[in-house]
Amino acid sequence: MKKSIVVFASGTGSNFKNIIKKIKLHRLNAQVNLLVSNNSNCKAIDFAKRNNIETFVYNSKIYPNDLNQDILLQNLNQYKVDLILLAGYMKKISKTIVRFYKNKILNIHPSLLPKYGGKGFYGMKVHEAVYKNQDKKSGATVHFVDENYDTGPILLQKEISLLPSENSLTIAKKVLDIEHEIYFQGVSLFCSDKIHWKKGKLLIEE
Repeated sequence: MKKSIVVFASGTGSNFKNIIKKIKLHRLNAQVNLLVSNNSNCKAIDFAKRNNIETFVYNSKIYPNDLNQDILLQNLNQYKVDLILLAGYMKKISKTIVRFYKNKILNIHPSLLPKYGGKGFYGMKVHEAVYKNQDKKSGATVHFVDENYDTGPILLQKEISLLPSENSLTIAKKVLDIEHEIYFQGVSLFCSDKIHWKKGKLLIEE
């Protein structure tokens, strides 16, 4: 049975687009039923509409009194969600939603967590820090979302070597390629029911 996926994105949603591509190629037993965004003008919404995926814009301007994201939760519950994917989503997920969908929310982060994780480390800010510190490697991490920034259980991680001639833009491009690769792998593991939990510990079936 196909897994019901909801994607959260704030920008172009390149990881979202890659997941849709894999579904169309029948490489994922899943269906994306909803795109949630805090940004009504983001390109991810345009892409969702072109692919007949429903969209829901949720932010504090539209819902100023929904402090615990209860309205968002009500919308999610309509889709019998198996998995939520964060794809460049720039807002923190509330404790209400994290607890309701425990072990069902994945995020892709553009660093080798726990390095360059936490509030304020996202997108180009990560790559600029890597460049500034002259790191010899970088990478990406797929992790489950908990109630804090970038501290949930790690599912997959892949590192890349960096050349002395790299700058933040070339690092970003290399890491994005890795993101697409391992996020697909992580979603595939979930959709294939190969992820298990034992006493709170993450186990991956061979």
